[in-house]
Amino acid sequence: MTTQEHDASVYEQMQESSEFQELKRRFRRWTFPMTVAFLVWYLLYVVLSGWARGFMAIELFGEINVGLIFGLLQFVSTFLIAWAYARHAEKVLDPIADKLRHEVEEKTQ
Repeated sequence: MTTQEHDASVYEQMQESSEFQELKRRFRRWTFPMTVAFLVWYLLYVVLSGWARGFMAIELFGEINVGLIFGLLQFVSTFLIAWAYARHAEKVLDPIADKLRHEVEEKTQ
């Protein structure tokens, strides 16, 4: 067996391991719902901008209207999701990923 074949075998075994499957499950369990939530929030903004112009044009204070606030909240939500994902990855995903990486490194050396 060549080194390349051995390495491929190690990676295939790792992908089939219960720990790797758990890592994928934890990643998907957080990422998919958050992606759906963000897309719904974004599409709500787009739909309201196109079909509820009167609502989006309501001035809240001075020249600041609902549409501008919703637009700025898109940026805020993007940064909050990135921050929340970084925390989630650090606490939930990284420990498993580090363990798996060390196992692969040991087997491929």
